[in-house]
Amino acid sequence: MTLTDREWIYKQIVDFAQDGILFADQDGNIQLWNSGAETIFGYTSEEAIGKSLDLIVPEKLREQHWKGYLRVMETGESRYGSELLKVPAIRKDGSTISVEFTILLVRNHRNEIIGTVAILRDVTEGWKQEKELKQKIKFLEDQLK
Repeated sequence: MTLTDREWIYKQIVDFAQDGILFADQDGNIQLWNSGAETIFGYTSEEAIGKSLDLIVPEKLREQHWKGYLRVMETGESRYGSELLKVPAIRKDGSTISVEFTILLVRNHRNEIIGTVAILRDVTEGWKQEKELKQKIKFLEDQLK
C-alpha cells in the first residue's frame, strides 16, 4: 500500500509531534502511540499498543476515568470537547506526572464513535513551580498574621 502525499504528511505530523498523541478504541485500548507519548510516559509504542489506558491512569482515578470514558462512548457527548484537561498520570517507572490534554471523539465513515484521541503535554515542572509558589505565598501570609 502506498500513501498519498497528504497521508504521508499527516503520518509524519502524528508520528513525530513532540506532544503525545494517542488513540484509544471504544474499549479504552491504546491503538496509536506516537513518539511524543513515548517520551512523556516512557513506554515504546510496542509496549503501549493493545494495552488499556490503565497503563497511564493512576489507580486511584481509574474508577472515575472509566465511568466517564464509557459514558462518552455510549452517548457521544463529552463536556471536555473544548476544555484543556489537567490530570495526574503515571509513567513506566511508576512516577507521577502532571499532563494537560485535549480529547477528540473519532468516528468512522458511518459517523459511529470508534474511540478517542488525546493530544497531551507533560506540564510537571510548571505544576511543581506553581505548587512551590503557592506554598511560599501561604507561608508569607501566615507570617503577616
